[in-house]
Amino acid sequence: MTATAHINAIGTAVPPHQVHDAFVGFVRSSLQDSGHARLFDRMVARSGIERRFSFIEPEVLPNGRITDRDRFYGLGDWPTTGERMIRYERDAPALALQAVRALSPDIAAEGVTHLVLASCTGFVAPGLDQLLVAQAGIDPAVERTVVGFMGCYAAVNALRLAHHIVRSEPEARVLVVNLELCTIHFQRTQDLEKLLSMLLFGDGAAAALVTAEPRGIALTDFRCAAIPGSGEAITWRIGDQGFDMHLDGQVPNFIANALRSQRSSNDEGGLFRGVSPAHYDLWAVHAGGRTILDAVERALDLPPEALHPSREVLRRFGNMSSATLMFVLAAMIDDWKSGSANGGANRAQGQGMAMAFGPGLAAETFRFRMAPS
Repeated sequence: MTATAHINAIGTAVPPHQVHDAFVGFVRSSLQDSGHARLFDRMVARSGIERRFSFIEPEVLPNGRITDRDRFYGLGDWPTTGERMIRYERDAPALALQAVRALSPDIAAEGVTHLVLASCTGFVAPGLDQLLVAQAGIDPAVERTVVGFMGCYAAVNALRLAHHIVRSEPEARVLVVNLELCTIHFQRTQDLEKLLSMLLFGDGAAAALVTAEPRGIALTDFRCAAIPGSGEAITWRIGDQGFDMHLDGQVPNFIANALRSQRSSNDEGGLFRGVSPAHYDLWAVHAGGRTILDAVERALDLPPEALHPSREVLRRFGNMSSATLMFVLAAMIDDWKSGSANGGANRAQGQGMAMAFGPGLAAETFRFRMAPS
Protein backbone atom coordinates (compact mmCIF):
# COMPACT_ATOMS: atom_id res chain seq x y z
CA MET A 1 0.00 0.00 0.00
CA THR A 2 1.29 3.45 -0.92
CA ALA A 3 2.12 5.63 2.08
CA THR A 4 0.03 8.72 2.80
CA ALA A 5 2.02 11.87 3.52
CA HIS A 6 0.99 13.82 6.63
CA ILE A 7 1.91 17.29 7.80
CA ASN A 8 2.68 16.25 11.38
CA ALA A 9 3.31 19.74 12.74
CA ILE A 10 4.00 23.32 11.63
CA GLY A 11 6.11 25.99 13.31
CA THR A 12 5.71 29.64 12.36
CA ALA A 13 7.73 32.81 12.90
CA VAL A 14 7.58 36.52 12.08
CA PRO A 15 10.20 39.29 12.48
CA PRO A 16 10.11 41.52 15.58
CA HIS A 17 8.76 44.80 14.21
CA GLN A 18 5.09 45.58 13.50
CA VAL A 19 5.15 47.84 10.43
CA HIS A 20 1.58 48.07 9.15
CA ASP A 21 0.74 51.34 10.91
CA ALA A 22 4.07 52.91 9.96
CA PHE A 23 3.61 51.97 6.30
CA VAL A 24 0.10 53.42 6.24
CA GLY A 25 1.36 56.63 7.85
CA PHE A 26 4.26 56.88 5.41
CA VAL A 27 2.00 56.51 2.38
CA ARG A 28 -0.58 58.96 3.73
CA SER A 29 2.11 61.59 4.24
CA SER A 30 3.67 61.07 0.82
CA LEU A 31 0.65 60.86 -1.50
CA GLN A 32 0.41 64.09 -3.47
CA ASP A 33 -3.00 63.49 -5.03
CA SER A 34 -5.75 64.13 -2.46
CA GLY A 35 -8.17 61.84 -4.29
CA HIS A 36 -5.67 59.02 -4.18
CA ALA A 37 -5.11 59.70 -0.49
CA ARG A 38 -8.83 59.39 0.26
CA LEU A 39 -9.08 56.16 -1.76
CA PHE A 40 -6.01 54.76 -0.01
CA ASP A 41 -7.61 55.48 3.39
CA ARG A 42 -10.79 53.67 2.34
CA MET A 43 -8.84 50.65 1.18
CA VAL A 44 -6.82 50.57 4.41
CA ALA A 45 -10.07 50.50 6.41
CA ARG A 46 -11.42 47.68 4.24
CA SER A 47 -8.21 45.64 3.98
CA GLY A 48 -8.92 43.30 6.88
CA ILE A 49 -5.28 43.72 7.95
CA GLU A 50 -4.27 44.99 11.39
CA ARG A 51 -0.62 43.93 11.61
CA ARG A 52 2.32 43.09 9.38
CA PHE A 53 5.87 42.34 10.45
CA SER A 54 9.39 43.12 9.24
CA PHE A 55 13.03 43.24 10.33
CA ILE A 56 12.93 46.90 9.30
CA GLU A 57 12.20 48.91 12.46
CA PRO A 58 10.04 52.01 11.89
CA GLU A 59 11.09 55.39 13.29
CA VAL A 60 9.22 58.68 13.44
CA LEU A 61 11.57 61.67 13.11
CA PRO A 62 11.07 64.87 15.18
CA ASN A 63 9.55 66.56 12.10
CA GLY A 64 6.95 63.77 11.83
CA ARG A 65 8.55 62.05 8.84
CA ILE A 66 8.41 58.26 8.93
CA THR A 67 11.53 56.25 8.10
CA ASP A 68 13.35 53.33 9.73
CA ARG A 69 16.22 53.13 12.20
CA ASP A 70 18.68 51.73 9.65
CA ARG A 71 17.58 54.27 7.00
CA PHE A 72 17.02 51.33 4.66
CA TYR A 73 14.09 53.34 3.35
CA GLY A 74 15.64 56.71 4.09
CA LEU A 75 14.97 60.21 2.88
CA GLY A 76 17.47 59.86 0.03
CA ASP A 77 17.73 57.17 -2.62
CA TRP A 78 16.11 53.89 -1.73
CA PRO A 79 18.16 50.67 -1.81
CA THR A 80 19.31 48.93 -4.94
CA THR A 81 18.52 45.29 -5.62
CA GLY A 82 22.00 44.37 -4.43
CA GLU A 83 21.48 46.16 -1.11
CA ARG A 84 18.14 44.43 -0.66
CA MET A 85 19.76 41.05 -1.25
CA ILE A 86 22.33 41.84 1.46
CA ARG A 87 19.40 42.29 3.89
CA TYR A 88 17.89 39.02 2.67
CA GLU A 89 21.15 37.16 3.28
CA ARG A 90 21.41 38.70 6.75
CA ASP A 91 17.83 38.25 7.97
CA ALA A 92 16.34 35.28 6.09
CA PRO A 93 18.43 32.55 7.77
CA ALA A 94 17.56 33.84 11.24
CA LEU A 95 13.83 33.83 10.51
CA ALA A 96 13.98 30.38 8.91
CA LEU A 97 15.79 29.03 11.96
CA GLN A 98 13.20 30.65 14.25
CA ALA A 99 10.39 28.83 12.40
CA VAL A 100 12.28 25.53 12.51
CA ARG A 101 12.82 25.86 16.26
CA ALA A 102 9.12 26.62 16.69
CA LEU A 103 8.48 23.32 14.92
CA SER A 104 11.06 21.42 17.01
CA PRO A 105 13.58 22.74 19.53
CA ASP A 106 16.02 20.07 18.32
CA ILE A 107 15.33 19.51 14.63
CA ALA A 108 18.52 17.44 14.27
CA ALA A 109 16.96 14.83 16.55
CA GLU A 110 13.94 14.53 14.22
CA GLY A 111 15.97 12.54 11.68
CA VAL A 112 15.27 14.85 8.73
CA THR A 113 16.11 13.12 5.45
CA HIS A 114 14.94 15.78 2.96
CA LEU A 115 14.68 19.58 2.98
CA VAL A 116 12.34 21.43 0.63
CA LEU A 117 12.72 25.21 0.89
CA ALA A 118 10.51 27.73 -0.92
CA SER A 119 11.22 31.44 -1.22
CA CYS A 120 10.65 34.07 -3.88
CA THR A 121 11.90 37.25 -2.20
CA GLY A 122 15.65 36.71 -2.32
CA PHE A 123 18.63 34.88 -3.78
CA VAL A 124 21.95 33.97 -2.20
CA ALA A 125 24.58 31.26 -2.70
CA PRO A 126 25.44 29.24 -0.71
CA GLY A 127 21.68 29.01 -0.61
CA LEU A 128 19.31 29.61 2.25
CA ASP A 129 18.80 25.83 2.32
CA GLN A 130 22.52 25.29 2.94
CA LEU A 131 22.71 28.06 5.53
CA LEU A 132 19.73 26.61 7.38
CA VAL A 133 21.17 23.10 7.39
CA ALA A 134 24.39 24.38 8.96
CA GLN A 135 22.71 26.60 11.54
CA ALA A 136 20.08 24.04 12.58
CA GLY A 137 22.57 21.20 12.94
CA ILE A 138 20.83 19.06 10.30
CA ASP A 139 22.89 16.29 8.72
CA PRO A 140 24.66 18.01 5.77
CA ALA A 141 23.96 14.90 3.67
CA VAL A 142 20.24 15.75 3.70
CA GLU A 143 18.66 15.86 0.24
CA ARG A 144 17.89 19.51 -0.57
CA THR A 145 15.46 21.04 -3.06
CA VAL A 146 14.77 24.76 -3.52
CA VAL A 147 11.47 26.02 -4.93
CA GLY A 148 12.28 29.52 -6.14
CA PHE A 149 10.40 32.57 -7.40
CA MET A 150 7.00 30.90 -7.72
CA GLY A 151 5.17 33.38 -5.51
CA CYS A 152 2.20 32.80 -3.24
CA TYR A 153 1.31 29.29 -4.39
CA ALA A 154 4.82 27.94 -3.76
CA ALA A 155 3.57 26.48 -0.46
CA VAL A 156 1.45 24.01 -2.42
CA ASN A 157 4.32 23.12 -4.74
CA ALA A 158 6.66 22.53 -1.78
CA LEU A 159 4.09 20.29 -0.07
CA ARG A 160 3.53 18.42 -3.33
CA LEU A 161 7.23 17.59 -3.47
CA ALA A 162 7.11 16.35 0.14
CA HIS A 163 3.99 14.33 -0.71
CA HIS A 164 5.75 12.57 -3.59
CA ILE A 165 8.92 11.97 -1.56
CA VAL A 166 7.01 10.29 1.28
CA ARG A 167 4.91 8.22 -1.12
CA SER A 168 8.06 6.91 -2.82
CA GLU A 169 10.14 6.63 0.37
CA PRO A 170 7.80 5.85 3.30
CA GLU A 171 10.61 6.28 5.85
CA ALA A 172 11.38 9.81 4.65
CA ARG A 173 11.12 12.71 7.06
CA VAL A 174 10.77 15.88 5.01
CA LEU A 175 11.32 19.37 6.42
CA VAL A 176 9.37 21.92 4.37
CA VAL A 177 10.31 25.58 4.92
CA ASN A 178 8.60 28.61 3.39
CA LEU A 179 10.26 31.98 3.98
CA GLU A 180 9.49 35.40 2.56
CA LEU A 181 10.86 38.88 3.29
CA CYS A 182 8.36 40.84 1.22
CA THR A 183 9.02 44.16 2.98
CA ILE A 184 12.54 44.49 1.59
CA HIS A 185 10.96 45.10 -1.82
CA PHE A 186 8.78 48.12 -1.08
CA GLN A 187 9.03 50.72 -3.84
CA ARG A 188 8.97 54.51 -3.71
CA THR A 189 6.10 55.43 -6.01
CA GLN A 190 3.00 57.55 -6.45
CA ASP A 191 1.28 54.75 -8.37
CA LEU A 192 -1.79 53.98 -6.26
CA GLU A 193 -2.19 50.45 -7.62
CA LYS A 194 1.36 49.57 -6.56
CA LEU A 195 0.87 51.16 -3.14
CA LEU A 196 -2.31 49.17 -2.58
CA SER A 197 -0.40 45.99 -3.51
CA MET A 198 2.34 46.86 -1.02
CA LEU A 199 -0.35 47.45 1.63
CA LEU A 200 -0.97 43.69 1.67
CA PHE A 201 2.48 42.24 2.25
CA GLY A 202 4.44 41.33 5.35
CA ASP A 203 7.23 38.92 6.26
CA GLY A 204 7.00 35.44 7.73
CA ALA A 205 8.33 31.90 7.74
CA ALA A 206 6.87 28.46 8.35
CA ALA A 207 8.50 25.07 8.90
CA ALA A 208 6.59 21.80 8.57
CA LEU A 209 7.51 18.18 9.15
CA VAL A 210 5.97 15.84 6.56
CA THR A 211 6.15 12.07 7.14
CA ALA A 212 4.05 8.93 6.76
CA GLU A 213 3.14 9.04 10.46
CA PRO A 214 -0.69 9.32 10.66
CA ARG A 215 -1.00 12.53 12.66
CA GLY A 216 -1.71 16.12 11.77
CA ILE A 217 -3.00 16.77 8.23
CA ALA A 218 -3.22 13.92 5.71
CA LEU A 219 -2.43 15.05 2.17
CA THR A 220 -4.80 13.36 -0.27
CA ASP A 221 -3.97 14.62 -3.76
CA PHE A 222 -2.90 17.72 -5.68
CA ARG A 223 -4.28 19.50 -8.72
CA CYS A 224 -3.64 22.81 -10.49
CA ALA A 225 -5.36 24.89 -13.12
CA ALA A 226 -4.32 27.87 -15.22
CA ILE A 227 -6.80 30.72 -15.57
CA PRO A 228 -7.13 31.69 -19.27
CA GLY A 229 -6.40 35.28 -20.29
CA SER A 230 -4.74 36.22 -17.00
CA GLY A 231 -1.05 35.79 -17.81
CA GLU A 232 -0.11 39.36 -16.86
CA ALA A 233 -2.48 39.73 -13.89
CA ILE A 234 0.27 38.93 -11.37
CA THR A 235 3.89 39.56 -12.31
CA TRP A 236 7.07 39.63 -10.20
CA ARG A 237 10.12 40.96 -12.01
CA ILE A 238 13.63 41.81 -10.85
CA GLY A 239 14.53 45.45 -11.37
CA ASP A 240 17.39 47.72 -10.39
CA GLN A 241 15.54 48.91 -7.28
CA GLY A 242 14.34 45.55 -5.97
CA PHE A 243 11.74 43.03 -7.12
CA ASP A 244 8.83 44.85 -8.73
CA MET A 245 5.37 43.29 -8.26
CA HIS A 246 2.32 44.00 -10.37
CA LEU A 247 -1.01 42.88 -8.92
CA ASP A 248 -3.88 43.71 -11.25
CA GLY A 249 -7.09 44.93 -9.65
CA GLN A 250 -8.96 42.34 -11.70
CA VAL A 251 -7.29 39.37 -9.95
CA PRO A 252 -10.31 38.72 -7.66
CA ASN A 253 -12.63 38.71 -10.68
CA PHE A 254 -10.36 36.32 -12.58
CA ILE A 255 -10.35 33.97 -9.59
CA ALA A 256 -14.10 34.22 -8.99
CA ASN A 257 -14.95 33.53 -12.64
CA ALA A 258 -12.55 30.59 -12.81
CA LEU A 259 -13.97 29.04 -9.63
CA ARG A 260 -17.56 29.52 -10.85
CA SER A 261 -16.61 27.77 -14.08
CA GLN A 262 -15.02 24.89 -12.17
CA ARG A 263 -18.07 24.65 -9.93
CA SER A 264 -20.60 24.63 -12.76
CA SER A 265 -18.71 22.12 -14.91
CA ASN A 266 -18.50 19.64 -12.00
CA ASP A 267 -15.76 17.81 -13.93
CA GLU A 268 -13.99 14.87 -12.29
CA GLY A 269 -10.76 16.22 -13.76
CA GLY A 270 -11.36 19.68 -12.29
CA LEU A 271 -10.29 21.27 -9.04
CA PHE A 272 -13.29 19.94 -7.10
CA ARG A 273 -13.01 16.37 -8.44
CA GLY A 274 -16.58 16.15 -9.68
CA VAL A 275 -18.29 17.05 -6.42
CA SER A 276 -19.90 20.21 -5.10
CA PRO A 277 -17.83 22.61 -2.97
CA ALA A 278 -20.38 21.81 -0.24
CA HIS A 279 -18.74 18.37 -0.05
CA TYR A 280 -15.67 19.94 1.54
CA ASP A 281 -15.91 20.62 5.25
CA LEU A 282 -12.68 22.57 5.74
CA TRP A 283 -11.16 25.31 3.62
CA ALA A 284 -7.53 26.44 3.78
CA VAL A 285 -7.30 29.32 1.31
CA HIS A 286 -4.22 31.48 0.82
CA ALA A 287 -4.95 34.81 2.50
CA GLY A 288 -3.83 36.92 -0.44
CA GLY A 289 -6.13 39.80 0.47
CA ARG A 290 -9.66 40.49 1.63
CA THR A 291 -10.98 40.85 -1.93
CA ILE A 292 -9.49 37.49 -2.92
CA LEU A 293 -11.06 35.74 0.07
CA ASP A 294 -14.37 37.46 -0.68
CA ALA A 295 -14.16 36.29 -4.30
CA VAL A 296 -13.61 32.67 -3.24
CA GLU A 297 -16.42 32.80 -0.70
CA ARG A 298 -18.93 34.26 -3.17
CA ALA A 299 -17.94 32.10 -6.14
CA LEU A 300 -18.27 28.88 -4.15
CA ASP A 301 -21.22 30.00 -2.01
CA LEU A 302 -19.32 29.18 1.17
CA PRO A 303 -20.71 29.97 4.62
CA PRO A 304 -19.04 32.99 6.31
CA GLU A 305 -17.22 30.85 8.85
CA ALA A 306 -15.55 28.67 6.18
CA LEU A 307 -12.71 31.11 5.57
CA HIS A 308 -12.31 32.26 9.17
CA PRO A 309 -8.79 30.74 9.54
CA SER A 310 -7.64 32.55 6.40
CA ARG A 311 -9.17 35.86 7.43
CA GLU A 312 -7.55 35.61 10.87
CA VAL A 313 -4.11 35.03 9.33
CA LEU A 314 -4.67 38.02 7.03
CA ARG A 315 -5.71 40.19 9.97
CA ARG A 316 -2.77 39.25 12.16
CA PHE A 317 0.04 38.99 9.60
CA GLY A 318 -1.02 40.25 6.15
CA ASN A 319 -0.02 38.37 3.01
CA MET A 320 3.36 36.68 3.55
CA SER A 321 3.44 35.21 0.04
CA SER A 322 4.34 31.50 0.12
CA ALA A 323 4.37 31.31 3.95
CA THR A 324 0.74 32.43 4.29
CA LEU A 325 -1.06 29.18 3.49
CA MET A 326 1.19 27.37 5.96
CA PHE A 327 0.09 29.78 8.71
CA VAL A 328 -3.53 28.92 7.85
CA LEU A 329 -2.81 25.19 8.05
CA ALA A 330 -0.93 25.68 11.35
CA ALA A 331 -4.00 27.43 12.80
CA MET A 332 -6.21 24.55 11.65
CA ILE A 333 -3.92 22.00 13.36
CA ASP A 334 -4.06 24.04 16.57
CA ASP A 335 -7.86 24.24 16.37
CA TRP A 336 -8.10 20.50 15.73
CA LYS A 337 -5.90 19.70 18.72
CA SER A 338 -7.93 21.98 20.97
CA GLY A 339 -11.24 20.50 19.76
CA SER A 340 -12.47 23.80 18.40
CA ALA A 341 -12.15 23.16 14.67
CA ASN A 342 -14.79 24.84 12.51
CA GLY A 343 -18.05 22.98 12.99
CA GLY A 344 -16.73 20.66 15.69
CA ALA A 345 -14.60 17.54 15.75
CA ASN A 346 -16.89 15.41 13.55
CA ARG A 347 -16.92 18.05 10.82
CA ALA A 348 -13.13 18.39 11.01
CA GLN A 349 -12.74 14.71 10.20
CA GLY A 350 -14.26 15.34 6.76
CA GLN A 351 -12.68 16.38 3.52
CA GLY A 352 -10.65 19.58 3.27
CA MET A 353 -9.68 21.72 0.30
CA ALA A 354 -6.61 23.98 0.20
CA MET A 355 -5.87 26.48 -2.53
CA ALA A 356 -3.51 29.28 -3.38
CA PHE A 357 -3.22 31.64 -6.33
CA GLY A 358 -0.19 33.17 -8.01
CA PRO A 359 1.55 34.18 -11.24
CA GLY A 360 0.18 32.65 -14.37
CA LEU A 361 -2.60 33.33 -13.20
CA ALA A 362 -2.88 29.83 -11.75
CA ALA A 363 -4.61 28.04 -8.89
CA GLU A 364 -2.72 25.34 -6.99
CA THR A 365 -4.85 23.06 -4.82
CA PHE A 366 -4.79 19.93 -2.71
CA ARG A 367 -7.31 17.90 -0.76
CA PHE A 368 -6.66 16.99 2.84
CA ARG A 369 -8.22 15.61 5.99
CA MET A 370 -7.41 16.00 9.67
CA ALA A 371 -5.82 12.84 11.06
CA PRO A 372 -6.62 11.59 14.55
CA SER A 373 -3.90 12.53 17.02
